[in-house]
This record gives sequence, structure tokens and C-alpha cells, in this order.
Amino acid sequence: MSPFLSVYGHVTVDQIMTVRKFPELNTTEDVTSAVTTLGGTGTNIAVTAARLGCPTAICAFVGNDFPGAYERDMAASGLIMDEFVHVGKYESSKAIVINDASLRQKVLFYQGPQGFADDLDVKLMKMASESRFVHFCTGQPSYYISLMEDLPDAYVSLDPSQESHRIWNSDNFPRALSLSDALFCNETEAESLRRYVGLDDIMDAPVDLVVRTMGEKGSTARMGGEALRIPAVKPDRFVDATGAGDSYRAGFYAALYRGYKIPEALVIAASVASFVVEATGALTNTPSWDAALERAEPYLKEIS
Repeated sequence: MSPFLSVYGHVTVDQIMTVRKFPELNTTEDVTSAVTTLGGTGTNIAVTAARLGCPTAICAFVGNDFPGAYERDMAASGLIMDEFVHVGKYESSKAIVINDASLRQKVLFYQGPQGFADDLDVKLMKMASESRFVHFCTGQPSYYISLMEDLPDAYVSLDPSQESHRIWNSDNFPRALSLSDALFCNETEAESLRRYVGLDDIMDAPVDLVVRTMGEKGSTARMGGEALRIPAVKPDRFVDATGAGDSYRAGFYAALYRGYKIPEALVIAASVASFVVEATGALTNTPSWDAALERAEPYLKEIS
């Protein structure tokens, strides 16, 4: 089966911990809860999209140490894993995510092979060349740009995510943007990205679609010359923000796969994200398609 969507990004082992407050320099705080889960921006988007019924391929490198149980979980989601590649040169990507009592986050991140993909001399192109949509999130910019240059027919989305501030810059971001059809970011990332291209507002980026998520304030989008305001969909409870933005993107593509237009797809995206924040971990509380659509219905009426 050919994928509707191919996703490039990190596949990561996440350790998510909670503390009462972040420690001061050279001090220690007790961890009040700790969970180890499958994560990574690439994983979160791809697995969630697959669970929602969208034919999705993950295009990613992991180390030989990657847990077999996590790989089996990914395959069980229905994910197409023809280009899920083990390498011996690097250990798998790892993230330590620390939330304080106010659910503010600090993250320590080990790139693993996805962050040094040029060194591997392997171009993962088969799945993307067969896909209608290709989503590039975290990973080595130069590697992704080299792939984008060979994808003239796909709809390409650029999503620098948390790496907007330290890996992307005024040299590589404009080049990648020129090869993209859509840009995704949150409001913090938008500030760095707009400076790289000399804009007052990232919503004016020269692509067909720009989507900026803003947490509980919802999201904004510009589609051609049309500005869209997408409300936040209310969750039943709020536990952990990890992966909310990733699930939003997955919901967007799942809705496009089912024939929804972009404005409606963005509302459904917000609905999917509202489920994910109800539990700890990005992949712990993925809704069914029917549940996501049911929760989105009142909000869809607002934009109809």
C-alpha cells in the first residue's frame, strides 16, 4: 500500500518526569512521577496519523539499541515501516522531559542518527516519492533539504518544531521554506522563524499554507490570502502537554485523507490534540477517528 503521508522526524525514547519546581543550579529536586514512553516528533505524528486511519509511512533512522517492544507497537498502529532503518553508528534518540507543577517544560535531547543523517549516506526517498503529502519535522536540516530538492510533485510541509531555535537558522531555513508548500509552528517557534526570513509575522511566510498553534488560545492559519482562526477544543481534563502539537498535525492529515477541506481539517486537528493532553505521554490517549470527529462537531459548526 502506498502512503498518503510520509513523515520524517526523530523516533525517540522519552523519559517524562514531574517535579514540584525546577532545581536551582547545583541543587536537587525530587521527581514526583516518572514514565518512560515511545516518543519523538516523527513518531508522534506518524503513529497518531496511522491510528486515525491515515496510510502513513515513517522515514527515520534509529540505533541498534532501539527497544523491540516500541518497534512492535509502531507496526501495530498500522504504520508503514519500509524505511525505518537501524544503524550501528549512533544510539537511538533520547529525550528527558521535565514538567514542573505548572506543567511548564524543560527538555534534554540526544539527537541520535536522525540528527546526523548526512553521515549515514542513505537517502530515504521511496515512501515520500509515493506519497501525496510529505511532512518534515525534527532532524538534520541539510539532509532534509537534499530530499526536498528531489520531491517536485509532493505537497511538502516544513515543521522545524523545537529545533527552530538552535539547528535552523537564516541560512538553511529560507532554503527549506522555498522548497515547501506549508509551514507549521507554534507561537514560540514563530518568533525565531520569522527572523530567519526577515518577516514581521511568520504568517506572511511565502508558502501556500501557514499554521501557528497557540495552546489553549487555539491556532491561526493563512491559506493563500485567507486568514483562519481555529478555536481550541476543550479537553475533559489537562494532564500533560507532551505531543499535543504533534497530534494536531496528525489529525490534520487524517482529516485531509478523509476528504475534509483545510479549515475543517484544522478543527479536527485541534480535537485530536484535546484528547492527547488528557494523559501523560504523546501516544497514551490517541482518540479513535469517530471520537475525534464527535468532539469536533460543535466547533465545525462555528466555522461553517
